Amino acid sequence: MTKFSDTEAQDIIRTAARLADAARVATLQHFRSDGLTADNKEAARFDPVTVADRLSEQRMREILAAHRPLDGILGEEFAPVVGSSGLTWVLDPIDGTRGYLSGTPTWGVLISVRDASGVIYGVIDQPYIGERFEGGLGRAEVNGPMGRKVLRTRAARPLSEAILFSTFPEVGTAEEGAAFRRVAPQAKLVRYGMDCYAYGLVAAGQIDLVIEAGLQAYDVQAPIAVIEAAGGIVTDWSGRPCLEGGQVLAAANAAIHAEALAFLNA
Repeated sequence: MTKFSDTEAQDIIRTAARLADAARVATLQHFRSDGLTADNKEAARFDPVTVADRLSEQRMREILAAHRPLDGILGEEFAPVVGSSGLTWVLDPIDGTRGYLSGTPTWGVLISVRDASGVIYGVIDQPYIGERFEGGLGRAEVNGPMGRKVLRTRAARPLSEAILFSTFPEVGTAEEGAAFRRVAPQAKLVRYGMDCYAYGLVAAGQIDLVIEAGLQAYDVQAPIAVIEAAGGIVTDWSGRPCLEGGQVLAAANAAIHAEALAFLNA
């Protein structure tokens, strides 16, 4: 993984903050507004994209073009930009557009930076409640309505005492759903529908596990950075890296990760 000078690390952190600030303005401009509509990106299911998704990513790309023009960009809504610096910004302008359309405050903006070896810094930002989770480059903190706090994942506990989240009860394919249903009955509490905010809750020590499938790189790289900085673990369902998305198991610690992994692969 690339080693950064203090100056370079601080520039990355400041740039990410500028992106998150710009995305807050863009997304809140349309959140809970009258007449907000969405286009559907898929024929088989409802996969919405709104004017706010596009505006949010556009504003972030404009900042990167001005401040870090040598870096690459991978975003959900527009074509990739190939950079020459060895760094790529990975952007999800609204993670949880279904929630955004519904008016819930559980969607977020995902921003991360990666090099050839992996993700080095990430931000999970929830504009409506003003809460921002950061991880990497020596940081692991959340700043929001309750002030600034250090992020630290929960201590080990049995799966029978764990809180488990997933966005959709179906959890991917029929086979993936069956694997999830081997884990879910073992947990103390299972909740659905939080999108990226659930990963922030893992990092903050509120919950133990997030299990999902069918994700993209821009869905998972910021959560990886934040959760790992807080002491947690994020892999696929075989225990391997999941930088490109797919199946994701985010855990507060190694013990609960191993227990959940065993049920997923039983």
